[in-house]
Amino acid sequence: MIAAANQDLWQGGAACGKNFQVTCTGATNQGVPHPCTDTAMVTVMITDFCPPPGCKGDLDLSHEAFSTIADPRAGEIKISYQQYASNYLFYIFVFFNIIFSLFHNNMFILFVH
Repeated sequence: MIAAANQDLWQGGAACGKNFQVTCTGATNQGVPHPCTDTAMVTVMITDFCPPPGCKGDLDLSHEAFSTIADPRAGEIKISYQQYASNYLFYIFVFFNIIFSLFHNNMFILFVH
């Protein structure tokens, strides 16, 4: 799922491709008193910039992401969020660390499929 970041988070494009875990924390008094769903957290990837003054908050969630954590009729919700390191980066680090160890110990094996 995707989201757009405000100017502070966007940092000239540095946030593009980064993942954030977003949690619905409550209503903004826009008409739906309890907007959060039972699935109160979603992971989104920043794919766009949400320029001022159109961006009213830190993140502009896609409809799919928003409706996962909140009632779409709410329109706006209070959220908390944190940057989330993708497991892919961890696996790539482990893979290269293993390859380096094998090569360093003269045990490098080339697999051809």
